[in-house]
Amino acid sequence: MTVPAASGFMFAPEIERMDRATLARLQLDRLRHSLAHAYANVAHYRQAFDAKGVHPDDLKHLEDLARFPFTIKTDLRDNYPFGLFAVPREQVIRLHASSGTTGKPTVVGYTEADLDMWADLMARSLACAGVRPGDCMHNAYGYGLFTGGLGFHAGAERLKCTVTPVSGGQTERQIALMMDFGATVLAATPSYALNLVEVAEQMGVDLANGPLRVGTFGAEPWSETMRAELDRRLGIRACDTYGLSEIMGPGVAMECTYRLGLHGWEDQFVFEVVNPDTMEPVPMGEPGELVITTLTKQALPMVRYRTRDITRLVDEPCACGRTHVRIMRVTGRNDDMLIIRGVNLYPSQIEAVLVGFPGIAPHYQLVVTRQGSMDHLTVEAEADADRDEDARKLLAHQVRHHLKSMVGVTCEVLVRAPGELPRSQGKAVRVRDMRKA
Repeated sequence: MTVPAASGFMFAPEIERMDRATLARLQLDRLRHSLAHAYANVAHYRQAFDAKGVHPDDLKHLEDLARFPFTIKTDLRDNYPFGLFAVPREQVIRLHASSGTTGKPTVVGYTEADLDMWADLMARSLACAGVRPGDCMHNAYGYGLFTGGLGFHAGAERLKCTVTPVSGGQTERQIALMMDFGATVLAATPSYALNLVEVAEQMGVDLANGPLRVGTFGAEPWSETMRAELDRRLGIRACDTYGLSEIMGPGVAMECTYRLGLHGWEDQFVFEVVNPDTMEPVPMGEPGELVITTLTKQALPMVRYRTRDITRLVDEPCACGRTHVRIMRVTGRNDDMLIIRGVNLYPSQIEAVLVGFPGIAPHYQLVVTRQGSMDHLTVEAEADADRDEDARKLLAHQVRHHLKSMVGVTCEVLVRAPGELPRSQGKAVRVRDMRKA
């Protein structure tokens, strides 16, 4: 794999190259303080620890963290709005929140020190992906209560980049600004990046031969086939980024230019992978659900937060020189997994088949319905050019056969005309679950 010559640049080299024994001692020291901070200042944690029969003083080794209780998203909603804050609300200088479409929103808060740490981690993450001081970053992540836009914005400024804070929408105008301003970095969800390149092609704008060099994409699962599509059509090196608002926002982990897993910043977080059925830790390298504990967060410490993301950890040395554990590409979420006629299925598996399939554009939607006692899956894809109905039916037959052979699922496939499926302005909605309806 060809890697840019500047891949050795690091924002915080003394931390990013720290030997693992020293890193483990730093984690243990910070973890003791974080657990004590949560226990002393958050009633929920005090009650949860007591119910489990553990106390912060019981943490003698990093492995002892497995004795402590998990935190789940419901805990944030049950303590809405500020019940999990470990500092007085007056010390919280920023609030973010989820949309709350399935109940009360989850609220997260930051002290001044939290925001400073977040900006540093975002600068570190962007540099890891190949962004450099002086780059011009086109930031199409959503601003506002969503953490993506402001997280990337602060990190890019900390790295001394020029930031264009465009957020989502007005796609044609965004393309014009990217060309006029000479954007070298694109930050967006992968689905919106695909939307940008599609509209640019319709406008006759060749982004692939412009100044764009790096793409940092996240906030939704995406596949290696989608990466190859974005690399080719944007003329960039597309890097995966990982984060979640409950932990901090973006910047929890980032791929380096070798793109062999996301470096999770272990000086600020402890990463575990557990068996989602037994909730017991699994050995390094084995797949399971990612669990994260914060180490220095003041306003909202998180203890063993269940992310629901399915992945595995690797602690082998990376060619880039960074020593922090790598989070391998998230394959899906526990709560996104579909069981169709006995087959466990993640949307990303469907994407891996559809993206790059001859005659199919990289836009899709999965519709799940109940037919009698069985769940039924309809894959709605989109043709890459105008085709008559018979040609689309033939394509649908070919896709259905390929899905059966590659994924093992029997489903209905509908191939729509170009432009018929909805386009994403932020996080893509890949699954329409009609079973409750």
